[in-house]
Formats: sequence, structure tokens, C-alpha cells
Amino acid sequence: MGFIGWILIGLIMGAIARAVLPGKAAGGWVVTLIVGVLGALLGGWIGGALFGANANDEFFSLTTWFWAFVGSLLVLLVWGAIAGRSAKK
Repeated sequence: MGFIGWILIGLIMGAIARAVLPGKAAGGWVVTLIVGVLGALLGGWIGGALFGANANDEFFSLTTWFWAFVGSLLVLLVWGAIAGRSAKK
């Protein structure tokens, strides 16, 4: 699966991860979707590098979607911590 596939999965998983995380989204939906794409790419890298998961094979593989979701959650948590703190100052 190529870079375009990871972008599509990232858009979907970013929206799902944002719905799962409680609280108000810092930056709105556009930022959430962009962060979701970055998270999907990060999740694919983490899955492959640390756990040997081959998440680059198929678009409809559960492994691919799982690591995209994990990466999106991680990036959204970090983004929320950074954006939330800077907005309060």
C-alpha cells in the first residue's frame, strides 16, 4: 500500500480517534484529520519497526487499520497536550 492509502486511512482513523478521545478538540476537525494522517503514518512505522507487523500490504488489512488507529490516538494525545497548554497561556 502506498502513501495515498495511508493518507486515506489516516483521514478516517483521525476522525474515529477524535470521536473516541474525550473533551474538546484543539484546532477543530481539519487539524484533527491532518494529525490523523500523521498518526497513521506513525502507527504504520511503529507497527513495522517495533513489532514486525507488515502493515503495508493491503488497504483492508486489520493490522493496517489497527496501527493507524494507535498512531492517530498517540499523535492526537500529544497534539491535545501541546495545543491545550499553549491555548491556556
